[in-house]
Amino acid sequence: MLTVFGSTALDTIRTPSKVLKDVLGGAATFAGIAASFFVDTGLIAVVGSDFPKKYHNILSKRLDLQGLVVKNGKTFRYDGRYDNTLSTRKTLKTELNVLADFTPVVPESYRKSKYVYLANNDPDQNVAMIREFDRVKFSMCDTIEYWISTKRSSVIKMIRGVNAVVINDEEAKLLTKEYNLIRCARKIMGWGTDYVIIKKGEHGSLLFFEDVIFPSPAFSLETILDPTGAGDSFAGAMIGYLASLNNTALSAIKKAVVYGNVVGSFAVEKYGLDGLLALTKSKIEKRIKHYEKMIQL
Repeated sequence: MLTVFGSTALDTIRTPSKVLKDVLGGAATFAGIAASFFVDTGLIAVVGSDFPKKYHNILSKRLDLQGLVVKNGKTFRYDGRYDNTLSTRKTLKTELNVLADFTPVVPESYRKSKYVYLANNDPDQNVAMIREFDRVKFSMCDTIEYWISTKRSSVIKMIRGVNAVVINDEEAKLLTKEYNLIRCARKIMGWGTDYVIIKKGEHGSLLFFEDVIFPSPAFSLETILDPTGAGDSFAGAMIGYLASLNNTALSAIKKAVVYGNVVGSFAVEKYGLDGLLALTKSKIEKRIKHYEKMIQL
């Protein structure tokens, strides 16, 4: 089993072609649903009493919700606007609401999870959370500019306690105060993690392990509607695929990165979660075959 901890949110997303208001989102939501195509996935998150039942039903069809807490108050909300190229997103508003004072508890049935993904959440909470599992074989975390700017030392402490870090290129530079991505990765590995995966948006990703650098290009798409959740979908699919194999050899992690890139490509083709919700395992495997042809010499 895989456990995913992070935010479940109501997002307002403004793209050049459409505005989505109070739609189901959040890092743990995208990551958990992406992972669920490969392995049974438990969600640890908090929502408010205003969380729509239709969204609860979407989650319950794909995830184990023993770790989902409903508190009196408002659900975490995010509001952001993309520019005309869809490559830059500006945060207009972040309301932590019930997430602000949430103390997560790991359900008894999740404690045996061998695979744990800590989506971009308070690093101090993540450090405390990982200690509650009995025998983790592979753990992975993500982080964002907000935590790097406000709790950098805690982010570094969190990195020390996981096997892999997934981070986008701009945040890797901000965190390490380096400008070259190879230097960024070396610095992050120097803090104690084994693997660093730097996401480069439409250009794919770079996997670093010791002296190995494994570049994985993004799946080429003509139509991109909404990049929201692409990075979280990437990470969820990656660790979900690894958990399904129960194998953490470098060769398996390379293949998992490819699965992450492919599932992330489905996420951006539709608005919000629609790309993942319309997805099937057979569609993933078909695109994997297409991807392998695309990169063969």
